[in-house]
Amino acid sequence: FGRGSALPEQRVGSGRDRGGDFLGERGAEVLVVIIRAIDRLNERVGRITSWLVLTMVLTTFLVATLRYGFDLGWVWLQELYVWMFGTVIMVGVGYTLLHDGHVRVDIFYLAAGARAKAWVNLIGTIFLLFPTIASVSWVIWPYVLLSWQRLETSREAGGMHGLFLWKTTMLVFCVLLFVQGLALLLRSVLVLSGRKEPAKPATSATTEA
Repeated sequence: FGRGSALPEQRVGSGRDRGGDFLGERGAEVLVVIIRAIDRLNERVGRITSWLVLTMVLTTFLVATLRYGFDLGWVWLQELYVWMFGTVIMVGVGYTLLHDGHVRVDIFYLAAGARAKAWVNLIGTIFLLFPTIASVSWVIWPYVLLSWQRLETSREAGGMHGLFLWKTTMLVFCVLLFVQGLALLLRSVLVLSGRKEPAKPATSATTEA
C-alpha cells in the first residue's frame, strides 16, 4: 500500500454484522409481535389469578374461625380454598415462566452471556419443555374428557359442584405453559440473530421500585 492508500474498513459489531441475521427485518418484527402478544396474555392472566391468593387466605381464615370458634363447617367451603390453590398453580404457570420465576438448578446460567443463555433456553425449550407438555397433555386429556362426559362433582357429600371445570385447569396449564415456552423460544431466536429481545411486562414490585 502506498502512503496515501487507505486500509479497508473493518466492522466489528453484532451478530447481524457477522452474518448471523437470518431473520430479516420483517421476520424479526413478526416475532416481536408474537412475543408481545403472548407476554400480554400471561401477564393479564397472572394478575387476575393473583387475586385468588388473597381470596384463598381469607377463605382459609373463615373456615378456621367457623370451625374452631363456632363449631360450624361446610364441606364445600373447605374444598373451595383447595380448588383456588390448585387454580393458582395451574393457571399461573405461564406468568411464572414469563418472569423467570421457576427454580433453575444450575450454577452456570446466571453467569453466562446473553447468547449462551439463549442457546440454553432454546435447547431446553425444544428438547425438555415441549416434550414434557406433550406428555402431560396426552395423559390428562382422557382424564379431563371423562370428567366432562360425567359432569363430575365432588365425591364428598355437600362438596363443590363442577369438578370437571376445575380439572380443566390442567389443560389450561398446558396451553399457557406452551405458549409462554414458545415466546421464550422466539426470544432466544432473536438474541441469536443479533437482535435485542423486547422488554417483558414490569411486575408490580418492579413498578414500585
